[in-house]
Amino acid sequence: MPLDARLTFLGAARQVTGSCYLLQWNGRNVLLDCGMQQGGDQVTDLHKFRFQFRPKDIDAVILSHAHIDHSGLLTLLVARGFRGRIFCSEGTASLLPILLKDAFSLYIKDLEWQNRQRARLGKPEQDPIMSLKDVMAVTDSLEPLPYQQDTDVLEGLTLRLHDAGHILGSAIVELWIKAHKAMRHLVFSGDLGNPATVLMHDPSLIESADVVLMESTYGDRDHQCLDNTLEEFASALDAAHKAGGNVFIPAFALGRSQEILYYLGLLYHQGRLKQRMVVLDSPMAIEITQIYDKLIKEFDHKDTQVFARYGAKDLKSFLPILHLTKDVEESMALNRINQGAIIIAGSGMCNGGRILHHFKHNLWKNVNHLIFVGFQAKGTLGRRLIDGETRVKILGQPLVVRAAIHTIGGFSAHAGQSQLLAWAKHIGGKPQFYLVHGEPQAQDALQAKLTALGINVSIAEPAQSVAL
Repeated sequence: MPLDARLTFLGAARQVTGSCYLLQWNGRNVLLDCGMQQGGDQVTDLHKFRFQFRPKDIDAVILSHAHIDHSGLLTLLVARGFRGRIFCSEGTASLLPILLKDAFSLYIKDLEWQNRQRARLGKPEQDPIMSLKDVMAVTDSLEPLPYQQDTDVLEGLTLRLHDAGHILGSAIVELWIKAHKAMRHLVFSGDLGNPATVLMHDPSLIESADVVLMESTYGDRDHQCLDNTLEEFASALDAAHKAGGNVFIPAFALGRSQEILYYLGLLYHQGRLKQRMVVLDSPMAIEITQIYDKLIKEFDHKDTQVFARYGAKDLKSFLPILHLTKDVEESMALNRINQGAIIIAGSGMCNGGRILHHFKHNLWKNVNHLIFVGFQAKGTLGRRLIDGETRVKILGQPLVVRAAIHTIGGFSAHAGQSQLLAWAKHIGGKPQFYLVHGEPQAQDALQAKLTALGINVSIAEPAQSVAL
């Protein structure tokens, strides 16, 4: 029997979010990632969403990491009939239940709010399309794997995960697809980490492949050096202190929040942090930070050594002025603090979560400062603020934007252009590359650079199916 294998790009093709790729061979169907597209109204988008396959026909899912734009549709996949196993790293297995429960909770809250609006207009209520039982079924389906171990996912499919250096548990997916004497070697980069990112190891290098799916989020530029990024961050915090208001940092609960806590700890111990309080106002980020603290020995030694230098053992003790909100009432009380606080809250792209409530009370005050420390996808509130919108609607209320806005790109947990090129160049075997997980400008630039290196590269198009 010949090897008849195909790969279809169902998500994160010509865009950053919604990672999902369907691998098919000899009657088998496997998903690489099952992520949510971010940037729109979650309830409306989920209720309109239709998988381009029958979920019950999927034999297994292989997950690169826990971020919602790579994992967020797993609950819906189960609700619509998927009953297979979900293979991922051990770190991802520890984080995913937290993220999916939080995403489900936000969905239910948004649905309840929309149903109240519909009731006022005389429209029928919408029923939820998934349940907490489905979230638990995802958790029960997880198959945690260590890095560098070969595992037979299905007959004819062998999997090996490598550390991608992006967040805790992030993985480069390496697959061998076999039928009799025929074999194809497929590599999916997932999200490749920025070597400058604290706590994470550098992304693993891959020796050879036949086909490579590579992310391209920052394919058109490099990040500024970390020292400059820290100086820019410190300057923004200093400007906020002088203005006499508060600082609001929208940050992803997983990865970016912990990284920002690390840098605030450094500034604190250097005597450069003027604010008197740092608040982590995200139940999910708090829970994830506790997991990071428990697994601190697994992180990059050169970064964790800094803790010992200042007599700390983890992120919490490294930043003594850190306050963790315990409940909604405590979060609401933060809006009575007029100055001297740094408030970190989700969601990272401002498309939900507690950051919206803080914006409602603070975005219109010119003494406040808003610092963006992560990528903002097109269509998100965060992207619109960065692009200069001066009037926005938040939680149904029109607001004028008077707070000072800072954008600091050097904190990115994604590899920059030079790092992507070096990673790709290392792979032997003259593979065919497909660029995914990037906006068109970034992908076009990276394609040109890779082609100049003699690498065969195409840009994945939405719904495109290619023979392997």
